[in-house]
Amino acid sequence: MAIEAANGSAVANGSASKQGPLNLDASKLKVIRTEAPRAMPSPENLKFGQTMTDHMLVATYDPINGWSAPEIKPYGPFALDPASSCFHYSTNLFEGMKAYIGPDGKPRLFRPELNMARMKKSADRIALPPFDTEELLKLIKRLVAMDAHWIPTLPGHSMYIRPTMIGTRPNLGVAASDHAMIYVICCPTGPYFRTGARQISLLAMGETVRAWPGGTGGYKLALNYAPTLKPQQVAEQQGYNQVLWLLGDRVTEAGAMNFFVVVKRDDDNWDVYTPPLDGTILPGITRDSCLALAGAHPSRTVLPHLPETLRLHPQERPVTMSDLAQWHAEGRLLEAFTVGTAVVVTGVGRIGYQGKNIELPIHEGGRGPLAQALYERIMDIQEGKVEWEGWSVPCA
Repeated sequence: MAIEAANGSAVANGSASKQGPLNLDASKLKVIRTEAPRAMPSPENLKFGQTMTDHMLVATYDPINGWSAPEIKPYGPFALDPASSCFHYSTNLFEGMKAYIGPDGKPRLFRPELNMARMKKSADRIALPPFDTEELLKLIKRLVAMDAHWIPTLPGHSMYIRPTMIGTRPNLGVAASDHAMIYVICCPTGPYFRTGARQISLLAMGETVRAWPGGTGGYKLALNYAPTLKPQQVAEQQGYNQVLWLLGDRVTEAGAMNFFVVVKRDDDNWDVYTPPLDGTILPGITRDSCLALAGAHPSRTVLPHLPETLRLHPQERPVTMSDLAQWHAEGRLLEAFTVGTAVVVTGVGRIGYQGKNIELPIHEGGRGPLAQALYERIMDIQEGKVEWEGWSVPCA
């Protein structure tokens, strides 16, 4: 296999640095190109997370040498000590990003600096070694550029990127992992929910709690996800797509997504509510983007299909099941939707709670007016069709 340095020149497999712990350094990147390219499925048959691209990025850390020279190499398994911290104490975290092909034919990322900042905070929360977020982003851009031919161009399709960090300390003692690995894998994907033009349904659960104040719900840690899998099965068995997580009567998240509702005001304008970042809510990049775009309408931008006379009032405030029931009874609950990197924006048509359903208005295309407007505007920004605040970042 051909090995290249970051500048494309051939390099030898050198020994580890003897100068003490090193920072993550994109200029030391080694590239090993696959000699057996994978077959790409047709975009219509893509399922989320099922098909990986040809290459992956890997860098390791140990307390003596620091970060190794990063490598982009053919996708495949790697070996870990069975005593590695990640297997026993959940010292694992990840991010979710997407790449799109812009009008110039180049791959683009959406607000990637926010993913890097969140990843660093997650690593600090579980005492994993620090890393340079700017250097990691350079490496991710290089990986995406190499596998850019995997990015589908059909509407609603993209390449999902999964930066991951795991603790690899080979010791069963309960302690911070001073060994680690960062790796990044990618997969082409279509729409996350294959519901066509239908809205998804949510089953509100309070007996099983996703996150508590002071816990880890505000970080993108693997340990937050495993306990949600059984409740998800229960929701599906009862005919719902996802769980609406509650803390007491308060709504927190929907599945692994942030939750929004639109409520009609007395002056016929719209309140746009999402639960606040109280430590139980993941600070989603799509969530932040929706709040910013809703707040900009109509003074700084006019969202698609919404009248310029409409005023939106986005607010981070507690939302309870009692609130939802009351707004629904009063005819003021206009729409609900979920947002996240994988789904972008998805409409909600039904919320089950205590044996009853809150039925939301049915909207053509599966999204209410605001959800559809935000979806279209975010997609246009992600694909580089609309410039907004520098959110769409070219990889090359």
